[in-house]
Amino acid sequence: MAGRDTAPLPAAAATVGSLLEVRDLGVSFATKEGRAQVVTGLNYSIGEGETLGIVGESGCGKTMTSLSLMGLVPPGGRVTGEIRFGGRNLVDQSARDWRSLRGRDIAMIFQEPMTAMNPVMTVGRQIAEVLTVHEGLSTASAFDRAVELLEAVGIPSPNQRARDYPHQLSGGMRQRAMIAMALACKPKLLVADEPTTALDVTIQAQILDLILELQEDTGMSVQFITHNLAVVSELAHRILVMYAGRGVENAPAEKIFDNPLHPYTRGLIATLPDPDRKVDQLFVIPGSLRIQPQRGCRFASRCSLASEICAATEPPMLEVETDHFVACHKVTP
Repeated sequence: MAGRDTAPLPAAAATVGSLLEVRDLGVSFATKEGRAQVVTGLNYSIGEGETLGIVGESGCGKTMTSLSLMGLVPPGGRVTGEIRFGGRNLVDQSARDWRSLRGRDIAMIFQEPMTAMNPVMTVGRQIAEVLTVHEGLSTASAFDRAVELLEAVGIPSPNQRARDYPHQLSGGMRQRAMIAMALACKPKLLVADEPTTALDVTIQAQILDLILELQEDTGMSVQFITHNLAVVSELAHRILVMYAGRGVENAPAEKIFDNPLHPYTRGLIATLPDPDRKVDQLFVIPGSLRIQPQRGCRFASRCSLASEICAATEPPMLEVETDHFVACHKVTP
């Protein structure tokens, strides 16, 4: 793929042990017709110091997966399965336990910082609040630390910016402030939900470089959510591809790009523009993501390889090559 550095990222510490293990995760919501399942049977893990990129179209369940890790699934939602973090199952946690964990051990960067931040509180006060709640710092000490954090994420004149309100900052600076807030308590896991989507290409690159730099400095693990394979190729050790609420391919990043096995993953990579290849028009995956998945393989209606078994039976996720998992009847070990 043009533009991708094929040199592997530094080996993640996943070999030491998994920080996060998600098993048979389900997220559903009550509707008039019954419960609508938005995430079904999802399995993955993240090692210490590892970055997992979760990729898929809008509506595939990426964000709900991330919100379930934070205990922030909207009212009416039900989370099932296991989310094991540091050995304990977060699905069974009380609201009090979530408040203690959220922001301290697991932190999240949201897609649009303007809506994620409080518009009537200064940026510095919002960051300081995290430190007073989780670290027990005094108001003055927490504010001083907030200024240091703003400086650490590359915001100029941090002492002044700490006294500004979110609307007074540019989009890139607001996202940097969100990163400062997320990293205030040195979390073990950072969940980044499309943190560069609303930014121009130059600022996107700066934010990605910042996340990589901070990860190297702190040793934290990262779950990076995006619909853009080109973005995730720059920072992920491993990639999980989701479609219609399920995982369809899970492998180290170099395997996903060098040898994609699921037809949907191949389609996603084919849609990426290649400056070295002249084409009349970009490739488009035919059809659209169905709101209510049909019986059998959820990608079958859009897949050129689909046959009767695809329409009748949902394929299990199998290890078809070493450390390369695929859910497709047409791909066998």
